[in-house]
Amino acid sequence: MSAGVEIEVDGRTLTISHPDKVYFSKRGETKLDLVRYYQAVAEPLLGVIGDRPLLLERYPDGASGKSWFQKRVPKTAPDWLQTVEVTTPNGTTSDALVAHDLAHVLWAVNQGCLGFHVWPNHVADLRIADELRIDLDPSPGITFDDLRGAAVRTRELLAELGIDALVKTSGSRGLHIYAMLEPRWDGYQVRAAAVALARELERRFPEEITAQWWKEERGSRVFVDYNQNAPHKTVFGAWSVRPKVGGQVSTPIAWDELDTIVPDELTLATVPTRLAERGDPWADRTPQSIEPLLTMSEKDMAAGLMDAPWPPQYPKMPNEPPRVQPSRAKKD
Repeated sequence: MSAGVEIEVDGRTLTISHPDKVYFSKRGETKLDLVRYYQAVAEPLLGVIGDRPLLLERYPDGASGKSWFQKRVPKTAPDWLQTVEVTTPNGTTSDALVAHDLAHVLWAVNQGCLGFHVWPNHVADLRIADELRIDLDPSPGITFDDLRGAAVRTRELLAELGIDALVKTSGSRGLHIYAMLEPRWDGYQVRAAAVALARELERRFPEEITAQWWKEERGSRVFVDYNQNAPHKTVFGAWSVRPKVGGQVSTPIAWDELDTIVPDELTLATVPTRLAERGDPWADRTPQSIEPLLTMSEKDMAAGLMDAPWPPQYPKMPNEPPRVQPSRAKKD
């Protein structure tokens, strides 16, 4: 390994240790290549993750090596790092790294972070969730063309409700649809809006889209994962590089690119050039209202629907159905 490389960023000098360590084996990109990538996309990156808490996915030996999720900034971290106390679903607290500026991002990269999972809250008020995040998850047998179709359906429904939505690749197999929100609602309300959206999509397109939490009930349909909006839930960040050997990026794209985009080609090697040529497709985000979705949620509850199931790590919620697989419940 070569000697460390000093990087001047945000008025600080960071030493990148082992800069030639290979992080992505498909093309041989190194830790320093990852640093250069984040320098190239710093403006749009911080535009969406800036001043939000981060959950770090660490791969100190690169994308092919061992990994773990790190909720807490280590006590050995430099004293200039900004952190914030966050609460996990089971009620425990931790000091999470804040994406305050690029220096904070590059500090994490130097620790072997190959994935930034971002909270839907700004540190100024962690009670407020200011993003609606719709994760279109491919069930077995679902192709990327199926996901494209579901994304268009989702966008059209949101537009019908007066909500402007944006799209990005997940960096893996899915698509993420985002709406920047007015700072008015907490995570419980935003999740209720996501549940209402998922159920309405299933009602309109029952052969294509499902809101069913249990995998055995989804069939070969695109699952709208409403629980990505549960309080304290993080989602893989826009412009972040996935811990995959090809270095795929969760990339914001324009809607008119959806039919032609090939997600695996959006990597740390290609995205900076793409950004320089096309600009940031999310640059004009404006805050949206989820009142129409909350009205739909209220109508569903008035019609006798229960809340949708929550993830297993959450405490039992009011009006939630039994948290057991339907086939097991029938057997019991």
